[in-house]
Amino acid sequence: MPRPGTLVPGLFRFQDVATLMNSTHDHPTPEFSPDLAHRQAIQSFGEAHHNRLTRSRRRNGYFHRYLTRLVKHHVLPGSRVLDVGCASGDMLAALDPAPGSLGIDINPAAIAEARRNYPHLAFQEFATEDVARLADAGEGRPATFDVIILSGVMHQLYDLHTALEALRAVCHDRTRILITTYSRAWQPLVRAGELARWKARTPGESWLPPYEVASLLRQCDFDIISQKPSILLPLPIPLVSNFVNRWMAPLPGFRLFDLCTLTVARMLPRTNRLELPDRVSVIVPARNEAGNIKPLLDRLPPLGKTTEVLFVEGNSTDDTWAVIEKTVADYQASGGPYRVACCKQTGKGKGDAVRLGFARATAGPGDILLILDADLSVPPEELPRFIQLLARHQCEFANGSRLVYPMEKQAMQFLNIIANKLFGWMFTFLLNQRLRDTLCGTKVLRREDYEKIAANRAYFGDFDPFGDFDLLFGAARLNLKISDVPVHYKQRVYGSTNISRFRHGLMLLRMCAFAARKIKFI
Repeated sequence: MPRPGTLVPGLFRFQDVATLMNSTHDHPTPEFSPDLAHRQAIQSFGEAHHNRLTRSRRRNGYFHRYLTRLVKHHVLPGSRVLDVGCASGDMLAALDPAPGSLGIDINPAAIAEARRNYPHLAFQEFATEDVARLADAGEGRPATFDVIILSGVMHQLYDLHTALEALRAVCHDRTRILITTYSRAWQPLVRAGELARWKARTPGESWLPPYEVASLLRQCDFDIISQKPSILLPLPIPLVSNFVNRWMAPLPGFRLFDLCTLTVARMLPRTNRLELPDRVSVIVPARNEAGNIKPLLDRLPPLGKTTEVLFVEGNSTDDTWAVIEKTVADYQASGGPYRVACCKQTGKGKGDAVRLGFARATAGPGDILLILDADLSVPPEELPRFIQLLARHQCEFANGSRLVYPMEKQAMQFLNIIANKLFGWMFTFLLNQRLRDTLCGTKVLRREDYEKIAANRAYFGDFDPFGDFDLLFGAARLNLKISDVPVHYKQRVYGSTNISRFRHGLMLLRMCAFAARKIKFI
């Protein structure tokens, strides 16, 4: 149903991209990164299947025309428009844009067709993440636009933060961003349409609910103007479809089942200059993770003016402790840029290891404490954005969320996905702040906030062997602003999980029931 060559929801599994990458995510290099591999996979698919995608779009012409109608309502004639993921150029042409408007798409076959269809308009083969390189003719500086359209594009981008940051370079202070995304409620119907060959199965990524889009925009300093659910009936039924989509789709109740949401946003000026904190202490709990210790240290980017890494090993049955000691000694002997240390856990459980690491960390007031699991399922390369959010005061507690981007095969079992979603809904209810993934091991907060949580731990009791709930409940008790930060979740390359799905799941449910009496029902 969405435009060929653009970013369409849920049509192509991440493991297909991972196959192209040949496991290079374990040791990414500037020359070859997961982001680049992802773009290449989408581009190759679009070129190979362009004709089939075009036929699919024609079959779903009513949907595309109605979507264009909704977007056009928010674009004044004569506006300078950038259409990101323009495909064959139909939407851009329908908007009556000003000279200097541009359509871009990563698919060269789509760009060639757009140029044939609309020779009076400008189209370029360009990736969303590279828009800062779009220069005004003869000016030698980035072009700016009155309206930037991302229709169905967000779902296929590998790293949404990077793409949204890139868009800031082509905005002026009055630019409006129009984003269309697709409802998760429609995912089964979309799949059925693909099986019936009514709709082409094209590369797709994340199904983003409106609140996730709003959160991502806020994290990149965009302000939400409005979010409007739209299109309840995407199939052409004479007289009926237009009536339903115009008069019923916007109504309360019906809007819960709309296929699309149109988000309108504007860029906010950044008055707070990004300054790295003096020290970031990275706490790495490690149990049976011998094969991950050195790769983790090799891949960790600088996070503060001083970056400290503290491995906390406890109760391993392999040689994790010996590997940690050797890795730390070798690193110190080599004169590496980070302060690296290790200690052996005396208690049990990840929560105990985290608390020991926080106690041993040298981070002081104003500095940042960060938890990173040693299994490398969350790429260390993605940690800087957590630090940036705290440094810009956009949140006070940054919580990793693995449930936004698609996961690699076997990264998380189906029952674990269901349990994580249930706990996310439960915590959203309990804390009155939206959380999607409470059990991601990557959590970031300031030293002084952690010390307040620790000082008030008696309110909840020392009941959490994992440490995740202890920190989240404590943060809520302090009224800290908690933000989910999307991360990519990778399959383990060494060892096996230390989580017991059912035993630990029941334990977590009991903790939620206990905390509900302390937070919600007071």
